[in-house]
Amino acid sequence: MKQIASIQNPFIKSLVLLQEKAKNRKQSGTFLIEGKREISLALKGGYTIESVLFYPEICSQTEAEKTAPNTPLVEINAAVFQKLAYRDTTEGILAVAQTKPMQLQDLQLSKNPLILIAEAPEKPGNIGALLRTADAANLDAVIIANPKSDLYSPNIVRSSVGCLFTNQIATGSTAEIIAFLKDQNINFYCATLQNATAYHTQDYTTPTALVVGTEATGLTQDWRDAANQNIIIPMQGEIDSMNVSVAAAILIFEAKRQRGF
Repeated sequence: MKQIASIQNPFIKSLVLLQEKAKNRKQSGTFLIEGKREISLALKGGYTIESVLFYPEICSQTEAEKTAPNTPLVEINAAVFQKLAYRDTTEGILAVAQTKPMQLQDLQLSKNPLILIAEAPEKPGNIGALLRTADAANLDAVIIANPKSDLYSPNIVRSSVGCLFTNQIATGSTAEIIAFLKDQNINFYCATLQNATAYHTQDYTTPTALVVGTEATGLTQDWRDAANQNIIIPMQGEIDSMNVSVAAAILIFEAKRQRGF
């Protein structure tokens, strides 16, 4: 088993860059995962783990082996672990994993899918919350239109508490996704203020995608024009919008209610 005790080690330097730069994650096709549950969920989600690093004062070799069986282990010391650890509370274990391409054509959908689409979300906390909601509802897929953030950034991995790995995820441009939905005969309903009807009046029991935009600008015109129906969550206060993850949850669980779940 390999042991590394210097933050100047070339391998450790490369991992620091994976934490810090989307360009390095894209070029290498790898990213870092921190925490036992997150690593376990990544394995369950079909991700390939290249190696596991553990700090034995917090995570024993036996625990590391149980978390990721048959994976090369690297023992690291406190200095190296502190350099790599991203979370405030941690479990002494990290993994180097291979990214997935997240292509629309790779999605495996059920006969009657329910999908969440988010256009251009930027805040890692919102993206993580959307993924957690999608996992809770056991959606068929989450699709990110015109992504602004690298989904393998440590902020998103952390905020999703592993739900980055439990959901089927794809990305694409608005035009590509609309074409995909039409090709798959999936009706899509866009949450927007313009020309919209109350969300609970629509039928989501057939193949359905629910589309949400950013809190600041909402959905682009292309989505609003192409939707089967624009929908709105009626508000009774002074503001006209709410957090995107909250809005998505309301829509998703209305669709789940209609479907008898």
